[in-house]
Amino acid sequence: MPSSTSGPAGLLEAARDTGHLVRFRAGTVRRPAAAVVGVLVVLGLTLCFAVLPSTFDVDAIRSDTVQKAVTALQANLGATFVGFLLLSVSSAMSSGGGRELLSRSEAAIHPISPTSEHFGALLLAPVNLAWLVQMWGLLAVSALVADPAHLLGAQLVVLAWVVAASTIGQAIGWTVEGVRRTEHGVLVVRVVSVVFLLLVATLHLAGALGPIVRALPTTWLAETAPTSRWPLAVLVLLALAAVMTLVGARPATWALGLPPREELRVQSGVHEARPAPESRWLTPERALLRRLDRDSVWRSVGLRRGLMVLGVGPGLVALVAGLQWSSVMLLPGLTASGAALLFGVNAFCLDGKGMVWRETLPVPARDVFDVRTLVIAECMALVSGVTILFALVRNGAPPLLVGVCVASCWLVVMGQVLSTVMTWSIRSPYSVDLSSPRATPAPHAAMAGYAGKLSLVTTLTGMLFTALAGLPFVWLPVAFAVVFVAWSTRKLLRARRRWLAPDERARIVLTVAAV
Repeated sequence: MPSSTSGPAGLLEAARDTGHLVRFRAGTVRRPAAAVVGVLVVLGLTLCFAVLPSTFDVDAIRSDTVQKAVTALQANLGATFVGFLLLSVSSAMSSGGGRELLSRSEAAIHPISPTSEHFGALLLAPVNLAWLVQMWGLLAVSALVADPAHLLGAQLVVLAWVVAASTIGQAIGWTVEGVRRTEHGVLVVRVVSVVFLLLVATLHLAGALGPIVRALPTTWLAETAPTSRWPLAVLVLLALAAVMTLVGARPATWALGLPPREELRVQSGVHEARPAPESRWLTPERALLRRLDRDSVWRSVGLRRGLMVLGVGPGLVALVAGLQWSSVMLLPGLTASGAALLFGVNAFCLDGKGMVWRETLPVPARDVFDVRTLVIAECMALVSGVTILFALVRNGAPPLLVGVCVASCWLVVMGQVLSTVMTWSIRSPYSVDLSSPRATPAPHAAMAGYAGKLSLVTTLTGMLFTALAGLPFVWLPVAFAVVFVAWSTRKLLRARRRWLAPDERARIVLTVAAV
């Protein structure tokens, strides 16, 4: 029997099936009007990032700092292209080859081919906060350094590279997932990943990382984009994207035909009982709840991979692209938002069917909410803290004013994201099975809206504190931080009061437990 990748007919059938799946998923959107508005907002932001920076007259700004920053951006545009490719690869690897249009429970009764799964994962690549932010960053930098006469061509090259890099990352992600599902594949992938990270760190310390990155073909793309030769670059990238889309169907078929060893090991493993945790700061009940929540996060294959990628990925981009503190100011909020998008936007889906059992435990409802909030905050602080650590390795200790701005911005965005996602978790719970690394804590339309809102808020906050870093007042970022944290605390307490209402809590529990 011919497979779905055996010829053009099979590929066309897979593409048609993917269209059916997209329409089916679109029909399940709770608020279609809000989804349309979200898409329009994303398109509007993309247009703004692609056009508005070109209106800045950099030469008229008599500031050595601004001139050096623009020169550094222009010199490192090719490296930023490499950073987007690394992001695409790491995202596909962490999600087990790519996101799924239908969950495994929903897809069990439908004859969905691996090629359709591959096409669906490619379509869902933009439903990713890091993907959107990196694309906007590439567009903004390209608009800033390109000649206005060649702005359109430069941005078309950037968009073509975004498509090509996504297809390359998807093909590599499926290949890595196939290796993972072999007998010793998990160990092989972990060893290769550690070796790669050590190699990057060694090259950076030896001063060879920058020259190697500049010698890659992405430098040619960055140099060709703002010239009259941009059509050649676009054609090459689109041809590469088409080839890699077809090539990626092969490892997808191979990977999806193998048993998911990591997931099966988690689901069938035996865990010995441990002594009750003791905490100096928490009550015994809260300490036990925190252990349950932490273990739920760590035992989930997708959440574990996602946290590791979010912790290391943006830091590697900062190392490779040579981002300065003014740019690094934006990363903690984005990485914290990415961690929250793993499960925090639907925080109680972490329990699944076990949510009913959790409600029978003899602990106050406020403890459940407080501990869940604490665990989400720990995850966000972990991944964003690693990013700042990488920035310290790359740039050294910042000046006092910049350091205060970075710390204040970090605290503010943590509070903003935490209060926002807990509000969403109370207002719009979803029934989701997070046992698969390809699953998302909410439907894809909702995830796109969540990602857009969080990225907009954290980016604007980062830009505000970046501007404050240019003023000679150390106390000013602290004063702004106090106001923002107070507002976030008020918002979080309001969500907590809503959780404590018995009827609201029953609605959330029944919704989440209906997996």
